[in-house]
Amino acid sequence: MRPPTASAPATDVRLTTGYYLDPNGLGDYVTALLARCTTVFDVKPLMTADLDDPVASGLDADRGGCIAAGALIEGEVIVQCGARVERGAMVTGPALICTGTVISAGALIREYTVIGPGCRIGFNAEITRSLLAGHIFAKHACFIGDSVVGRRVNLGAFCSTTGLRCDGGPVAEPATEEITVTLGGRRIGTGQTKFGAVIGDEVAVPAGTTLSPGTLIGPGTTLYPRNQIGGFLPAGSRPR
Repeated sequence: MRPPTASAPATDVRLTTGYYLDPNGLGDYVTALLARCTTVFDVKPLMTADLDDPVASGLDADRGGCIAAGALIEGEVIVQCGARVERGAMVTGPALICTGTVISAGALIREYTVIGPGCRIGFNAEITRSLLAGHIFAKHACFIGDSVVGRRVNLGAFCSTTGLRCDGGPVAEPATEEITVTLGGRRIGTGQTKFGAVIGDEVAVPAGTTLSPGTLIGPGTTLYPRNQIGGFLPAGSRPR
């Protein structure tokens, strides 16, 4: 029997953005976004609202980046000064590409995504509805959806997050069942029907790893090669 679902306790540090990410040095927008979040579950809704109204949120102030001829751009895409979208990359807005980031040929950035400063997104990497906080390597084929990824995270080839439950019969689209996380024996609602993972700072996700819906990985965690990882992994842990 599943434990009852509870509301997210604001006092539980394991649900705060500060437990997973150091907000300093991530550029004005990402730092301010994280400061506004009470829990990690607030990141996607706040980011979505900001991208829907870039003038009110101040995102429209910097569009000085480079979009190469041959890059495929659809919708509202903001590329900040010092960022580059290369020929053959595809970005579907609304999306924000921050200073120093390179979106390489063959990469796919989909709607409601913020790619923070200094990231490298490579061929066949697909990112959607997610925050990549900064200085992240996703240089190989991988999928990151409905997730929050901390600084200096390395995403190995063919790793993926999964944000949709598929254990209750046929999959519905749009999704209808809320994703929950379990902490201390309590199921806590995320308020979202798609929620992938929170990956803390300086974690390397091994090639071929699949993260279950609602996975929470603390900063500095060492992940060994496994097919699937889920649940809550404390900061600095070494799960086997």
